[in-house]
Amino acid sequence: MIISELRVTPIAFRDPPLLNADGVHEPHVLRAVIELVTDGPGGGVTGLGECTGHAWQLDWLELIATRIRGMSAYDTGALARLVSELLAGRADGVDYGPDANWRRWSGRTPGSRGPAPVPAPAFDAMRVYSAIEVACLDAQGRRAGVPVVDLLGGRVRDAVPYAGYLFYKWAGHPGSGDDEWGAALDPDGIVAQAERMVDHYGFRSLKLKGGVFPPDEEIAAVRALRAAFPGLPLRIDPNAAWTLTTALAAVRELEGVLEYLEDPVAGVDDMAAVAAATSIPLATNMCVTSLEGVRPALERDAVRIVLGDHHIWGGLRASVALGDVCRAVGWGLSMHSNSHLGISLAAMTHAAAATPGLGHACDTHYPWNAAEDVVLPGALSFQDGSVRVPDGPGLGVQLDRTVLDRLHATYLSLGREHRDDKAYRRSVTP
Repeated sequence: MIISELRVTPIAFRDPPLLNADGVHEPHVLRAVIELVTDGPGGGVTGLGECTGHAWQLDWLELIATRIRGMSAYDTGALARLVSELLAGRADGVDYGPDANWRRWSGRTPGSRGPAPVPAPAFDAMRVYSAIEVACLDAQGRRAGVPVVDLLGGRVRDAVPYAGYLFYKWAGHPGSGDDEWGAALDPDGIVAQAERMVDHYGFRSLKLKGGVFPPDEEIAAVRALRAAFPGLPLRIDPNAAWTLTTALAAVRELEGVLEYLEDPVAGVDDMAAVAAATSIPLATNMCVTSLEGVRPALERDAVRIVLGDHHIWGGLRASVALGDVCRAVGWGLSMHSNSHLGISLAAMTHAAAATPGLGHACDTHYPWNAAEDVVLPGALSFQDGSVRVPDGPGLGVQLDRTVLDRLHATYLSLGREHRDDKAYRRSVTP
């Protein structure tokens, strides 16, 4: 199965004004859809992937697309090495000049985009490779007539539990009117949002994105959730916005209330200090984001749960392997999320279904963004807060090209190339 083309289509889809420690989500999420086109006996198949739509990631994918034609979609090891070498600037014969990697889809002339890509760290290489690996696995599954979960070692569960992801939010983006979710700026608003999430999707775990308001207000929201949902596991993620002093005070208030506390502070040292002061398990998707981060966190006893993310860890196989690492060192495992559509939700579900050690409901932003999904309806749905592994070969989802074209046109009309929650928050008044 030989790769004949890698198509990268940047898209933009609507997003509510969700608040976080950095600021507020802009009216549209930037994302990209990957199509890996292959040739083979009896005709080719096309595998799908999804990733962020940041300009740097699009640039690298466009450059990689010029180098992987003729490679095997089964040889993901060779593809990973190529990506690493390209991003490190070590691959022979690469033209990093200003005309080498201009955006064909933008209609711009060569060189108008700005500087060509520069060598990137291994962290970025994993982000770039992950979208390609998912597309390769999707193509492999389609060719073999088996679901991706079978390529990852087989399923240990038929349905994957997800947590309802709660956000403080404005009633709507300034100047656009209120959205269907309404405002959530106090404990009552958060509880109302949670009730809607549970009613619509059946979630059996709830997570609050914190780091927005003073900690005592967010603790009050968590306590209100506990009163409203006495049987549901709760978690809060301040995104490392708390100081060590604040975190130490907060855990005293939250003892016996939380399933886990995610990244209350920045860095392994401060996480270790908080962990030593509480029985609440600390979780992270910030201080352990690669295998290199495991040892210092383990030595300091800084975390007890890791939130994996195939977009960050280097794909679906790496995510399943992370489960083995966590099991070996005695850590729990959950799954991190950022704004995403159905291709990513399908990929997350296949990986989670193949990972024995995943003991906590996964995060997902999907309810916030599902209205503009690029996959045809029917393959993905929530039942009692869980998503069943999609039927059908590969990821089990099909691309809705009409929606893809519309979201690509939206992307081009915006003229944005980066996500910047801080700048948007400074520029608007709710």
